[in-house]
Amino acid sequence: MKLEELTRAMEAIAPTRLAESWDNVGLLAGDPQQSVSRAMLCIDYTPEVACEAAGETCDAIIAYHPPLFHAVKRLTAGSLIFDAIRRGVAIYSPHTALDVADGGTNDMLADAIGITSDSRGPLRLVEPKANQYKLVTFVPPEHLDRVAAALFEAGAGRIGNYTRCSFRSAGTGTFFGEEGTNPAVGQSGKLESAAEVRLETVMPIARVNEVLKALRQSHPYEEPAFDLVQLAAPPEKIGQGRIGSLPLTSRRQVIDRIKQELGLTHLLIAGPTDGDITTAACCAGACGDMLDDAIRAKAQLYLTGEMRHHDAIKAAAAGMTVVCTLHSNSERAVLKRLSARLGEALPELKTVLSRQDRDPFAVV
Repeated sequence: MKLEELTRAMEAIAPTRLAESWDNVGLLAGDPQQSVSRAMLCIDYTPEVACEAAGETCDAIIAYHPPLFHAVKRLTAGSLIFDAIRRGVAIYSPHTALDVADGGTNDMLADAIGITSDSRGPLRLVEPKANQYKLVTFVPPEHLDRVAAALFEAGAGRIGNYTRCSFRSAGTGTFFGEEGTNPAVGQSGKLESAAEVRLETVMPIARVNEVLKALRQSHPYEEPAFDLVQLAAPPEKIGQGRIGSLPLTSRRQVIDRIKQELGLTHLLIAGPTDGDITTAACCAGACGDMLDDAIRAKAQLYLTGEMRHHDAIKAAAAGMTVVCTLHSNSERAVLKRLSARLGEALPELKTVLSRQDRDPFAVV
């Protein structure tokens, strides 16, 4: 199968438009047309994981944390990314897109706590981001199919699971070619009118350069007219973290459940450990900055990966139980779910969960 099939499946599971603006998600290294058959899933792409992936003959890595995060000025022999590219190993990262996505990392944590699905919602809503342009251009009828095909090949025309989407309406265009022009229809120095079709389609903002290049190359006019309209993102009730209700239960029971669901033997606890709770919140990774959201929502327990010392004191003073797993331990359990979903979408792809991937900290 082609790598582009894997990236499409990942986009369906964790749409990259959901990621935080500071994040670096999606395909980080690889050729969309290369063949892939075996993908290793991990939280962090470390030297140990890279060695394990080579031994498993994996040609794709899905690393939750992006191994390319900040701007890179050089890639030289000995670096993990250089080695992956040289061996033809593709690297994809979903990170915060998977956190926000339905059934993703934060839903996994909510399930670990026992938050009911019908009461569950985001702890902090995210602002929807525009990610599409509408392209409007005007084409002579006899050239319409060629121009439309070029736009579609360049990445325009996809709406959900439908491709080659467009709207076409007939009309009349006018122009006056000034001295030195060479119009494809009529002649310069004269007001001309011509039958044209108004062609409308959509494209990802990331594909605008490729689509406009295809328009200019395929269009018969010397200067094709077009409009680009940035489409507003529809409002969605999506966001980071989760909060909701759970059946009346004790804090100790919830703590034991979290250990069992996440496969952990130790947790860091701040605040009360006794008493019943009915409302809980969670957020994968380092989510101390969302503590105030949890307090305002009257969460009695907050599950996350890590939290600063003074934030933990603040939570305890508010009567909240904070459960910290260590950073990547709050994320790793989602890999099993991700593997299962990829197996359903891409039966021909073999997925392997890394055995060498672990949190850099250990409780001894």
